[in-house]
Formats: sequence, structure tokens, C-alpha cells
Amino acid sequence: MTYGPDEPREVDFDLVTQEVGDGTFVVALTGEVDLYTAPELKAALLRLVAEGPSRIVVDLSGATFVDSTTLGVLLGAVKRLRLIGGELVLVCADLNIRRILSITLLDRAFTIYDTLQEALADPPPAPLASPQS
Repeated sequence: MTYGPDEPREVDFDLVTQEVGDGTFVVALTGEVDLYTAPELKAALLRLVAEGPSRIVVDLSGATFVDSTTLGVLLGAVKRLRLIGGELVLVCADLNIRRILSITLLDRAFTIYDTLQEALADPPPAPLASPQS
């Protein structure tokens, strides 16, 4: 079905953010993460980056689809976090989504875990040292 600009679109999407300690946040995504829902993901990631976390874990376990807009949002967040000494990692066991990451070579930009437990068990990076005056 095609949707016009004024027609409502039923969205199968949910985003839940949770702080799990040690400067680590989990952003769990469910459903389709696409052109229509990526702005919500981007806003959530920008809010988190502003807090200066050491790690953001984006859990795609419940995602059924991601598109290029989503990949761009994730890549932008990786770049912002690296500037402050943090990292963004992905949780994704879905072979189709992993294939998209591989084809686009983005599997090189992200550390990807099969489960949330694996991602949380791996320690976050050490914070950057503050410059001394």
C-alpha cells in the first residue's frame, strides 16, 4: 500500500531507552526502523550523546527491518560518541540485517554482538583523560 503525505501510516515501531550503569545505555528497538521512525531514533541518540555516555548499546533484536536512513543515524551517533571517547555497539542476530551491514561495509564501523548479554558483559572503553592545565 502506498501512503500520501496526508495519509496516516500505521507504524510497527517502539524505542525504549534504559541506563544500565557505568555510563552505559541500552536503546532497544522493535519493529521497522525506517525513514518514518529514524527521526525518533536520532533524537534519542542525540539526547544520550549529550549526556556523555561511555557506551550506547543499540539492541536490534526486536527490529524487523532497517533502511539506509537508519544506518545513517547509527553512523552519525558512532562518530559523535568517538569524539568524546565513547562507543556505540549493536546487538543483532538477524541474518538479513547483518547482511545489510556487511554489504554496506558498516560491519567494520560497529562492534556487533549476537545478544544483549554479550554486549553488556564486554566492558566499556576507558574514558578519555581530561587535558591538564
